[in-house]
Amino acid sequence: MSRSAFLTGGTGFVGANLARALLAAGWSVRALARPGSDRRNLEGLPLEIVDGDLNDPDLARTIGAVDAVFHCAAHYSLYRADYDALVRSNVEGTRNVLAAARAAGAGRTVYTSSVAAIGVRHGEVADETHQSAPEDLIGAYKRSKYFAEREATDAAAAGQDVVIVNPTTPVGPWDRKPTPTGEIFVRFMRGGMWAMVDTGLNIVDVEDVALGHLAAYDKGRTGERYILGGENLRLRDLLERVGSLTGRPAPRVTVPMWLPLAVAWTEERVLSKLGRTPTVPLDGVKMSGESMYYDASKARKELGIAPRPIDGAIRAAVRWFADNGYVAPH
Repeated sequence: MSRSAFLTGGTGFVGANLARALLAAGWSVRALARPGSDRRNLEGLPLEIVDGDLNDPDLARTIGAVDAVFHCAAHYSLYRADYDALVRSNVEGTRNVLAAARAAGAGRTVYTSSVAAIGVRHGEVADETHQSAPEDLIGAYKRSKYFAEREATDAAAAGQDVVIVNPTTPVGPWDRKPTPTGEIFVRFMRGGMWAMVDTGLNIVDVEDVALGHLAAYDKGRTGERYILGGENLRLRDLLERVGSLTGRPAPRVTVPMWLPLAVAWTEERVLSKLGRTPTVPLDGVKMSGESMYYDASKARKELGIAPRPIDGAIRAAVRWFADNGYVAPH
């Protein structure tokens, strides 16, 4: 008998891949989407799209009786001016989705958090036991994900069946916005990246992230968080892998942090007041100064997942961006 899922964030990057994984596993899917939102990531899929918002007061009725709620939706911005929108969507929206799932009598909720909520260990590898203090998390986005995750853990402590997954940095197809990492791919593929900062991050195949959500539903422990990650890589190493597929050399120039910080500060604090839209978020530059390395062995052990080498996901991302007009086909 087919299991049923209610999905938020299905029009986004992780959610679009999760929708496909659910359908491939035989689930019936109803996906929430804001009226007027870009729904191209769900076009042609055999699922039901329902209009609504995370903060709808009657969301329980929209959810209905389902086996699972997969709450992937989140607002992403590194600009400080978007603080209110981040809190409204990520914190208040998560609180409302959890309450609505509980009121609807839905089964297990899998909440998509982020390693942003965990924080970093300043060049060392962090796992689920690490937690940076919220005041040490850089930017409103990271803090909003921290407080949103607290909503999930509080709900689990009160008896709701909630499992938390914390993806690292996914890459792959359907990155339509694109994400900050997707923007790096696109800029590099267009030949617009002549220099980089010295940083590192954990890269994971977005399809493995989607499968990790299904494994969390099947095997995760209520109230636990699971890092869904892949390989810890220096940014230079990542770009060299992208370059091997596109014929472009990775940048050889490493710029000191003060340079992009100065540009971002000028754009966000000065030029924005003159009506110019910032192109480089100050908090994004600050985040790039931290190597974000993570250990995903808990998910491998408890959820039984085995992330694939990242090269296939890099290849899929390069192909998807080229096929969808972000760069000239290579």
